[in-house]
Amino acid sequence: MKAAAAGLAAVVRPPLVAIAGNPNTGKTTLFNRLTKSDRKVANYPGVTVDRHEGKLTLPGGRLIAILDVPGTYSLSARSREEEIAIQSIAGLDGEHVPDLVVLVVDATQLSRNLYMALQILELEVPLVVALNMTDVLAARSEFIDTAVLSRELGVPVVPISALKGRGLDGLERAIELALASPASVRPGPRWIPDTADLREDVDIVVDALPPDWVRGSTSRARALAAWALLSVDDPDELASVPDSVRRVALARRTIAQSDGRQIDAEIIRGRYGWIDARMRSFMPPSTRGLGVSERVDTVLLNPWLGFAVFLFTMSVVFMALFSWSEPGIRAIEVGFGWLTDLVRGVLSPSIARDFVTDALIAGLGSVVVFLPQILLLFFFIGLLEDTGYMARVACIMDRLMRAMGLSGRAFVPMLSGYACAVPAILATRTMERQRDRTLTMMVVPLMTCSARLPVYTLVIAALFPPTMLFGFAPVQSLLLVAMYLFSTLLALVVAAVLSRTMLKARSVPLILELPPYRMPHWPSVVRQMLQKARAFLTEAGSVILVCTIILWGLLSFPKDGAVEARKQVIATEIAALESGSDVDSPAAQAQIEGLHAEAGDLAGESLRSSYAGTLGRAIEPTIEPLGFDWKIGIGLIGAFAAREVFVATMGVVYGIGDADEESATLRDRIRAETRANGEPVYTPLVGLSLMVFFALACQCMSTLAAVRRETKSWGWVVFLFVYMTALAWIASFVVYQGGRLLGFE
Repeated sequence: MKAAAAGLAAVVRPPLVAIAGNPNTGKTTLFNRLTKSDRKVANYPGVTVDRHEGKLTLPGGRLIAILDVPGTYSLSARSREEEIAIQSIAGLDGEHVPDLVVLVVDATQLSRNLYMALQILELEVPLVVALNMTDVLAARSEFIDTAVLSRELGVPVVPISALKGRGLDGLERAIELALASPASVRPGPRWIPDTADLREDVDIVVDALPPDWVRGSTSRARALAAWALLSVDDPDELASVPDSVRRVALARRTIAQSDGRQIDAEIIRGRYGWIDARMRSFMPPSTRGLGVSERVDTVLLNPWLGFAVFLFTMSVVFMALFSWSEPGIRAIEVGFGWLTDLVRGVLSPSIARDFVTDALIAGLGSVVVFLPQILLLFFFIGLLEDTGYMARVACIMDRLMRAMGLSGRAFVPMLSGYACAVPAILATRTMERQRDRTLTMMVVPLMTCSARLPVYTLVIAALFPPTMLFGFAPVQSLLLVAMYLFSTLLALVVAAVLSRTMLKARSVPLILELPPYRMPHWPSVVRQMLQKARAFLTEAGSVILVCTIILWGLLSFPKDGAVEARKQVIATEIAALESGSDVDSPAAQAQIEGLHAEAGDLAGESLRSSYAGTLGRAIEPTIEPLGFDWKIGIGLIGAFAAREVFVATMGVVYGIGDADEESATLRDRIRAETRANGEPVYTPLVGLSLMVFFALACQCMSTLAAVRRETKSWGWVVFLFVYMTALAWIASFVVYQGGRLLGFE
């Protein structure tokens, strides 16, 4: 029965064609051209790398399945993308062996791209080469002899322009012929980097390979053995190699090192030696001078001019995430506010109405409100990637970031963290190694995001006088700048510590092919924006919504019947007064104002008696050494929904109602709060301690949800929350207790 089912599946399953290639070769553009609207996006099992699949009907009417393999420079699995690429092409770890691989090769970077072609040929996988960007090459008065290239590789080579849609008919015919006659696109066994010492290393590893990997092919076995030898020196990045193979491969690497040999260099040199020996036969040397890309790079890669341009570009991105997204954020907030008022007008006062308005609608609003920043961020990332500038950014920043254990590509997510940590965490996908992504995600939340600003604004305005330092520097402004510098420097320090401890890994040099500058492919940029937004809404958004509902329950229950009854009476009286003919009279206005004040006091009483209020008093002994009381404790619990909620929560605690950071009444109440002995509760030292705590604590469920979505692990979520909270407590303790010892209050 099982054999029959397998046979039926083999009949029903359409041929699988995998589209592979280096990053920035137009691979995904070709995939989108071929599949048109018939495609779907998912994730590879256990990782956050996108899996794009689609269907294509060939000219002869045959339906095929197309898989867009993640872009990688080689099949040496040192990143998640490379690991998935080798799995998808070689058919490892449950992946189906493709019936054909279409390798997209950048004609302007031929030598580097052919390295991956040799790796695929060594695996004896049927191959067709799609020679992309031939139009760019022609514009530079250069050409590639595709007939010679095809003869040297032993497989069809089809010139195309994926961006302009040229040559696709020829490519589809080549695919159809290759599927009809697989032997014509599967050249005989070959092993390129063939030296005596290396052959011995490889053959010993071959003996340790699982039988289902070898499948009777000597060339495939040697290719997989070479892959293991190249990959096992970074075990944190590799899950596919069995432990038995890893042990043998590591032993051979150790023996080679003791003999003064470098296996990596021997394998890579062997393949590039084959390419270099034949390059002139299919690509005559150019006599032209510097091209446009080379001339631009003399400026953009210059240590001084390039860095200045880079700072300007990143400033534009930073300002966009801050200010350009503001109209969209405000529109979403207004829209959800209108929806809340509509529901409140339709439903009578009840727990059900509160649940719908304060939990469901507020929860959905707290998810959707991130969309403007996420869309803008991935618009800029797509723009930087498509134009070729992102590779230059990574090169410019790599030396500085690497000193902290970070990748050069980490700079863009970290800069984005100043606006919001959620899109910044999603932006870590631009990095190749999972270790680098995880490390960046662990430090991005330390950057001073825009949600911290309301807290800083309230505390600075309430507790620090508007005096001048040295007669010209405003203390309040200097404090705000100091908080930004403090969080940035600490993020770099934490990155350096984590990279040398928990996330310690071999330093991998940044190897990038600098693609030529070109106009972005706008449909691809828009498609990426929408895909990332959808992924956030469906995955991280669900966690945020659940957390919002839980927080609403903590802040709203248990209910006091008498208090709730009085609230309803007040609401009825206010509505009656506001609908009366004398609503504008001084007496009516005074009465309405008094009722609002009483409602605020009742709201504060309800909050103080809620589960959150009880929890705030319960944690008071823990936060008291930081200078905080139970009221701040309630504010910290409420701020877990979003840091800026701290301000509104403190407003409710003090019975002010809808307060924000500009509320003079809330500032006055905080400033005037005293203990039984008449001493002020909130002093400048307490304010500084509170700002330091907010700078370092992970008071943001949305950030945790985004980390869970990107790492697929609750372990990293717990670690992030625990280490940031502990760091915040220790730093605040040092600030407050150290300040008291020095005589500050």
